[in-house]
Amino acid sequence: MPRFEHVPEIEPNLRGNGLRVAVVLGRFNADIGDGLLSACVTELLERGVAPEHMLVATVPGALELPLTLQQLARSGRYDALVALGAVIRGDTYHFEIVSNEMAAGITRVTLDTGVPIANGVLTTEDDDQAIARMHGKGRDCAQVAIEMAHLLKAIRP
Repeated sequence: MPRFEHVPEIEPNLRGNGLRVAVVLGRFNADIGDGLLSACVTELLERGVAPEHMLVATVPGALELPLTLQQLARSGRYDALVALGAVIRGDTYHFEIVSNEMAAGITRVTLDTGVPIANGVLTTEDDDQAIARMHGKGRDCAQVAIEMAHLLKAIRP
């Protein structure tokens, strides 16, 4: 039901039936990545995305995600994409570089291509924080991908 009388509103749609979704996973911090991926794919399946309409691709780490996402977005085969991985703070400035450049790259790809990308790359202080967040973030990203695919379909001419 709309919140305002006579004002159209696009309702969130979390049904994955008929959608095509690709997931790109950074393999660095593999145990966390595997937890993210398991939660994400399970949620996509539970929401109706067919296994044959999914693709999982892996890359070495977070900095390789944007290029792979860009190529998948440009292929025209997917309604939404998901980026998964973990960047965990170490003793050097490298954490900031990887986190910032990866996030900026993912944002640029989604804005340049118009394909929604759910960013599920955890950036945490330590392994414990990443482990605590991985299942929830994986599920959230599946839902974001589905919802944004439907939203963009509803507003495109």
